[in-house]
Amino acid sequence: MSVPDAAATAEAVVDEILSAVVADRTVLEEVLAGVLARGHVLLEDVPGTGKTLTAQSFATALGLEFSRIQFTPDLMPADITGSYVFEEETGEFHFTPGPVFANVVLADEINRAPPKTQSALLEAMAEGQVTVDGDTHELPEPFVVIATQNPVEQEGTFELPEAQRDRFMVKTSLGYPDAEGTRELIDRRADRDRPDPTVERVIDRERVLDLQRVPEDVAVEEPVRDYIAEVCRTTRTDGRVDVGVSPRGVQRLFEASRARAVLEGREYVVPEDSKRIAAPTLAHRLVLTPEASVDGVSRRAVIDAVLEDCEVPAMERPSAEQ
Repeated sequence: MSVPDAAATAEAVVDEILSAVVADRTVLEEVLAGVLARGHVLLEDVPGTGKTLTAQSFATALGLEFSRIQFTPDLMPADITGSYVFEEETGEFHFTPGPVFANVVLADEINRAPPKTQSALLEAMAEGQVTVDGDTHELPEPFVVIATQNPVEQEGTFELPEAQRDRFMVKTSLGYPDAEGTRELIDRRADRDRPDPTVERVIDRERVLDLQRVPEDVAVEEPVRDYIAEVCRTTRTDGRVDVGVSPRGVQRLFEASRARAVLEGREYVVPEDSKRIAAPTLAHRLVLTPEASVDGVSRRAVIDAVLEDCEVPAMERPSAEQ
C-alpha cells in the first residue's frame, strides 16, 4: 500500500467513526496514529464522554475482532489471559483463551483493578503473547489495547504503575464536545424513535496489517532524528521532572511521528509531525517532582515548554522525493 492510499484509507476510517461518535477529529487521529504505529492507546476522561463507544467504533471501522474487559477490584489475572480447564470427556486440561485474545481489546476503567491484575496485560502489550502455567500463547495480529480510566474517581482505584503507562504509545482525552457536538447529542436524544448512527466497516484485518506496514518505509532525515532525540533528552533536565522520557519513549515518538506523516499523506517526516504527536506520546511517561505536583503543573505543560525550548531544524524535501 502506498502512502497516499494509506492516508486516504485512514481519512475514510476517521470519517466513518465521526458519523457516529461526537468527538474532535484530532483526538481520533491521535488514536489512529497509535494503531498505525502498532501501539496501544490510553483514553483518560470523565465518565460519559464516549470512551467505550470510541473504542468499539474503531474496532468496527477497522473490521477487527473486538473484546471488552470490565476491570473491577476483584478481577483476577486469569480472567484476562484465560486458564486451563479440565475436560472430563478427555481426561485432559484444555486451554480456554481469555478476552485478551482479540484484535482490539477494550480495557475499560483499567485503574479499578489492582496492580497484579493490571500487570496481566503487561506481557500481552509488550510481547503480543501471554504465558499461562508455563505455556506461551500467541495473540492475534494486529493486537491493540485501548484502555480507559476516569481521573475524577479516586475511591476504589489504583494508579497505573509507571511501567504500565510506558507501554502505551499514546495517551489522549476526548474532552467535552463543543457547542455543535453538544447540540448533536441533544438532537439524538430528542429523536429517540430514530436509530442512532452506527459505524460501518471500512476495511478488514488484512488491510489493517497493510496500513501498519506503511510507516516503516517513511523517511526520517538526520535533522528530524536529532530533533526527536533532543526533545526527549530535554524532558530529563527540566527542573519539574523527576523521571523524564524513557528510551522506549524515544522510540515511540519516532514511530508515532512516522505514523503522523502517513496521516498527512507524506512519505517523509517533518518536525511538525513530531511536535503534533509529542504531547500524547510523551506526557504520560513523565514523573513530576512532588513540588510540581503540589503546584498543579501538568505533564502536557512540561512537554509544551520543552517544545518551545528545542530549536526546530530547517528542513528540505528529501532528495528521493524531488
